[in-house]
Amino acid sequence: MLKIQTPTAAFADTKPHYDMLDGLRGVAAVTVVCFHIFEAFATSHLDQRINHGYLAVDFFFMLSGFVVGYAYDNRWGAMKTKDFIKRRVIRLHPMVVMGAAIGAAMFYAQGCSAWDVSTVPAVALLIATLFTMLLIPVTPASEIRGVGEMFPLNGPSWSLFFEYIGSILYALLLRRLATKILALLVLAAGCGLAAFAVLGALGDICVGFSLTGVEFTGGSLRLLFSFSVGLLLSRIFKPVRVRGAFWICSLSVVALLAVPRIGGAEHLWLNGVYDTVCCAVFFPLLVYLGASGKSADKYTIRICKFLGDISYPLYMVHYPFIYLYYAWVKNNNLTFRESLPGAAGVVVGSIILAYACLKLYDMPVRKYLTSRFLKTQSSR
Repeated sequence: MLKIQTPTAAFADTKPHYDMLDGLRGVAAVTVVCFHIFEAFATSHLDQRINHGYLAVDFFFMLSGFVVGYAYDNRWGAMKTKDFIKRRVIRLHPMVVMGAAIGAAMFYAQGCSAWDVSTVPAVALLIATLFTMLLIPVTPASEIRGVGEMFPLNGPSWSLFFEYIGSILYALLLRRLATKILALLVLAAGCGLAAFAVLGALGDICVGFSLTGVEFTGGSLRLLFSFSVGLLLSRIFKPVRVRGAFWICSLSVVALLAVPRIGGAEHLWLNGVYDTVCCAVFFPLLVYLGASGKSADKYTIRICKFLGDISYPLYMVHYPFIYLYYAWVKNNNLTFRESLPGAAGVVVGSIILAYACLKLYDMPVRKYLTSRFLKTQSSR
């Protein structure tokens, strides 16, 4: 299995990354940006283009579980829980802060019929910025944009909120479970997620972004199942020979996320079955194949490295520009064809900004925080 050291880690004892998995994370992140572009033209989940782009979050959770298990399962004893939490905060939080700052800076330029930001006092924006930077969720009644998000300045921060919950659960409980018990937990969480997807009123698992009972329950099930599956895979993983794994898996990720809505409004449960199968069958298979993949092709390795490097920054900086794009489309009553230059600008500009944030902000900040708060440097 070919692994490479990446220069983006702030920690000296970083284990070699699974370069193919890093690349797949980047492919999913770019697909998420495209999924969010089409939100400006959807009237509901039923007619959203790249319809299942929301499942990328479940794929991210699964990758996180796999990588965390691989990186940390054999370190406990020498490493304390507080040190693990510090490492996760150093790895994740600088870009949480950056996403909030970008969202705050652009907030008053995002006004449209869907949300009237002009009436929001500067003090309320300042408080929302602080809450988003600290990853403190707000209720639908108290958020300043008025669309019910936990983090109205940067919507995707909700999944980082759950990512932190997953890290805490891992440190306090999941790492201690025997593999058989962990498998039972995966089964139970999978049954819960399937019931939510198939029997629920939504017919999908595009939930978690709002602090309501249904949203929080769905988000918790998504995190618990996918993160635990990834952790289980890291324990039982034995590589198999797969040629062209990155390209096969990349095309599969894009295809799975782009599948149109299944069942329509008449048979919502069919789409719930699709979501369940993706999370329970296809995504674990893709993680397994991606971790098994080998490549001696220097171009594939470079592509994987670039996509892996920008994946997290891209996820955390793109959405303020989606708000801006959405407002531009609504205010000017544009079709997608008419807005195509702007859509392309959002995608390309977000990738460029993500890379700049990585090199000029994220890496230096993580390096500083590591030297300041950890006695010995470490990994993801």
